[in-house]
Amino acid sequence: GMGVGALGRGAAVGGGDAAGRMEGGRGRGIRVERRGRRRELLRGVRRAGVGVEDPRDGGAAGGLAAGGAGVSAAAAGGEALDGDAAATGWGLGAYSFEAYKSGAAESPSLLEWPEGADRGGVSRALNGVYLVRDLITTPAEDMGPAALERTARELAARHGATVRTVVGEDLLAENFPMVHAVGRAAAVGREPRLVELDWGESGPLVALVGKGVTFDTGGLDIKPAAAMLTMKKDMGGAAHVIGLADMIMAANLPVRLKLLLGCAENAISGAAFRPGDVLVARDATTVEIHNTDAEGRLVLADLLVLASESDPDLVVDVATLTGAGRVALGTDVPALFCNDDALADRLRALSARVADDVWRLPLWPGYEAELDSKVADCKNIGNGPYGGAITAALFLQRFLAPKPTPPPWIHIDVMAYNTKSAPGRPEGGEAMGLRALFALIHDRYAGSSADGGVPAE
Repeated sequence: GMGVGALGRGAAVGGGDAAGRMEGGRGRGIRVERRGRRRELLRGVRRAGVGVEDPRDGGAAGGLAAGGAGVSAAAAGGEALDGDAAATGWGLGAYSFEAYKSGAAESPSLLEWPEGADRGGVSRALNGVYLVRDLITTPAEDMGPAALERTARELAARHGATVRTVVGEDLLAENFPMVHAVGRAAAVGREPRLVELDWGESGPLVALVGKGVTFDTGGLDIKPAAAMLTMKKDMGGAAHVIGLADMIMAANLPVRLKLLLGCAENAISGAAFRPGDVLVARDATTVEIHNTDAEGRLVLADLLVLASESDPDLVVDVATLTGAGRVALGTDVPALFCNDDALADRLRALSARVADDVWRLPLWPGYEAELDSKVADCKNIGNGPYGGAITAALFLQRFLAPKPTPPPWIHIDVMAYNTKSAPGRPEGGEAMGLRALFALIHDRYAGSSADGGVPAE
């Protein structure tokens, strides 16, 4: 298969110098070229409505019409945009994914860096976003569990990190039984696996956990065709924490990083796990399966147990976990669950500041009984059609340790996909909450300087 090697490497965004210019990406990262000093956007993106804007706003704030050139970085109201926001908004819109298109790709658009822009921070953010988009939009045939592992190994090589993997039947020997169960029906060469990346010598430990279900048929509880069509995106959580790890390591934040990916294809075969089966998690919790399409939480459960074993200062998981989260908040706003009010408030505030909003939903203890099972410690879905994002989050929370005082934990339930194109948000895989999470981790461990695109208070 093509794998991410053909898509996600390429030239990366660089900081350039005072005479630098930034080039739009084509599913390959973006780069800077030297040019004479100018402050306008040059050689406008050849599709209307892409430009610098607040992505929360449907209008084009300084958007470049087709063929436009020499447009200043100004917002719709005429006021000057913050240089970081202008460059970031431009970069988000300049991306396109053309890895599978025949013929010559369009020449990319170019941006003169706005004066005062934090080139390092903007470049790291756009590299992270482009990586996430590339990984999600790549078809499942070329982005199976082995390809996700390869992506992590390339990331580790770039940043001097170490990688450990546990593959196939070894998952049982190493006690990751639910990761194994979800992925055991997949074809030879697409075996489930744990991927564990470690980076950093000192500092607090930050554990990043990602759902890496590379394709989700739903399992024996098969999805209808319309719901299955975009399920290459079900590894979107893994893509997000890969992109976040890339940003953290590139910024050399003063933390130790542990990246945990649960990679599995929820396939259908005679080996598939079944409704009514009872699985045993890494911490010996027994889980009765009431729906095989509630599989992501099974993968994450084993990983959250593993993360807890390292005494982390912070645990962040990201997953394309529930349709219920999208019913609650729509496709553009990730749901945030958190066991620490101050941490949740800070993430919410920073997400608004960097225009990468997340919205909090409650870990409502009154719904715990929804997960009661007659035959096991719990079951993997709630009883009825309501509150599914909350019951999924409550399920995950059970696997954090030590009880009753687990580490601070953030769970992001995300769409990871633009269902249609909008300014700065091309249709396809999307990083949602990525820049907000980086801003939080930067703020928590390195202070809220402008580095990383986080303005000071």
